[in-house]
Amino acid sequence: MGCDRNCGLIAGAVIGALMAVFGGILMPVGDMLIEKTVKKEAVLEEGTIAFKSWVKTGTEVYRQFWIFDVQNPEDVAVNSSKIKVKQRGPYTYRVRYLAKENITQDSETHTVSFLQPNGAIFEPSLSVGTENDTFTVLNLAVAYHNTADGVYKVFNGKDDISKVAIIDTYKGKKHLSYWPSYCDMINGTDGASFPPFIEKTRVLQFFSSDICRSFYAVFGAEINLKGIPVYRFILPSLAFASPLQNPDNHCFCTEKIISKNCTLYGVLDIGKCKGGKPVYISLPHFLHASPEIAEPVEGLSPNEEEHSTYLDVEPITGFTLQFAKRLQINILVKPGKSIGALKGLKQNYMVPVLWLNETGTIGDEKAEMFRNQVTGKIELLGLVEMILISVGAVMFTAFMISYCACRLKSVK
Repeated sequence: MGCDRNCGLIAGAVIGALMAVFGGILMPVGDMLIEKTVKKEAVLEEGTIAFKSWVKTGTEVYRQFWIFDVQNPEDVAVNSSKIKVKQRGPYTYRVRYLAKENITQDSETHTVSFLQPNGAIFEPSLSVGTENDTFTVLNLAVAYHNTADGVYKVFNGKDDISKVAIIDTYKGKKHLSYWPSYCDMINGTDGASFPPFIEKTRVLQFFSSDICRSFYAVFGAEINLKGIPVYRFILPSLAFASPLQNPDNHCFCTEKIISKNCTLYGVLDIGKCKGGKPVYISLPHFLHASPEIAEPVEGLSPNEEEHSTYLDVEPITGFTLQFAKRLQINILVKPGKSIGALKGLKQNYMVPVLWLNETGTIGDEKAEMFRNQVTGKIELLGLVEMILISVGAVMFTAFMISYCACRLKSVK
């Protein structure tokens, strides 16, 4: 009896030890399997999970506009008064609902080329008015042509997964040719996805064709999006800083008088890619901009929560599951003797015309699929590992204590 009991206790301890060891071994092996699977499924080629989502997102993407309606145009033109504006909006359009076109793989360069159609559908239920509403604004044409954005050529990740979705060329060029030196480089992805295995220290770079430049985002927080853990990356205020604060922005300061020798911050000149028009971009309501820029304008209320730009990225796959791109279009207005409406001006104005909020969030059905195919399996594997290690350690400890107690009892 004593031998049977002791043998059973030792067997239990051995089984517990084996369970704990197996759980420990499973951790690096599991990580290796996850990495191998992600590298396979993140490649942009026919048959992968990434390719299906990349061709057509399946996510509802909306672009909302708020128009700055000028309340006192005559007073400004005659007396050079402060511009009083009233924000009107949103006017909402559904965009990015069309699949990519002319998709062509290049096996030699491991790239894939495509066109992105730019269709837009007005959504009355998400808007405060109709497309026939009237405003008093500067004469700036804002269009939604049903033309394609591109041609883009991006790396498919077949040979190097760390380059997947990164833009190689845009319209056949690696540089925009609007600005000198490195300011015109097309960096990063289009923001829809990034190379997988993202760490919090990584800086995410993405290109926006509508404002002709690349931006970057830095880690802000960890959040849970529909049961999926994601990293929120935010566009920092430094992206709109003066060249003194951020030398990367020296290309976007093209004159010295209005910018006070490039010391003002918060607006960037993109006129060179807009046919020479005095177009400037900023964050909505001049968020994070020099006080002097917004001083001649009444009716602005910058708010970090409503006016900042962010990307919510699932760190293992690099897929962007939620985003909000918020930018403001401004026109620089200066006194002009040859233009009747500008003859009475006695100062320069950075006039806000409109700001846009382009947002997208993974749908419930797609979020469930993502949990089942990606995060759910990873979490299950982690749970199995912890159970094996925990139960194995408890079994080993309990059976060994019992065995030692029995041995002591038999000696007595």
